[in-house]
Amino acid sequence: MTMSNELRLLPWTGPDGKPCFLSTDDNDGHMSRLADNIESVQLGMATELLDQAIDMLTAADTSPDDMRLLVKGLTGALRDTLRVATSRGHRLATSETRYS
Repeated sequence: MTMSNELRLLPWTGPDGKPCFLSTDDNDGHMSRLADNIESVQLGMATELLDQAIDMLTAADTSPDDMRLLVKGLTGALRDTLRVATSRGHRLATSETRYS
């Protein structure tokens, strides 16, 4: 198993919003692949929301309710994207330390 400082931050949270971690030596295992796929979906959704935001900001007839809904979606996408970036940053730092 991995060392405690090498736990992978997963792209979802637990029941109380607490972070979930994975301890494994198999980066191609089922849970690692599931986490990779969910990260990919989350980043894709963030990209789509960003495109939608650009369109809405240039439209003259965007309602306040539509903007609030967009901001809510962007907030969730930003939270997910930051979790993915944090997780990947930790894994990069761990692999650099391991191979130094």
